[in-house]
Amino acid sequence: MPKTTKKKPKEIRFEEALTGLEKIVSRLEGGDLPLDDALKLFEEGVHLSRFCSAKLDEAERRIEILMKGADGEWRAEPFPQDGEEDVEEAAPRDGE
Repeated sequence: MPKTTKKKPKEIRFEEALTGLEKIVSRLEGGDLPLDDALKLFEEGVHLSRFCSAKLDEAERRIEILMKGADGEWRAEPFPQDGEEDVEEAAPRDGE
């Protein structure tokens, strides 16, 4: 008897999730939805938001892994957060 395997549902891409989230926000901002529909959309939006956040976290970790050090060695370096400057950029240069 042949084996039956369950197929994994196709994973949505980040861009598709972000577009879906934008559409949900737009519909919710319209304010003309019944409460039950608005709640369902909100739940879907939370799910998509968490998915996008996880994808961005994963991308950040991959970037850290691929950072190349000044000595030519590949090494993990922390990814600058908003408002942070790179140490080399923040340090004054000779003659400045």
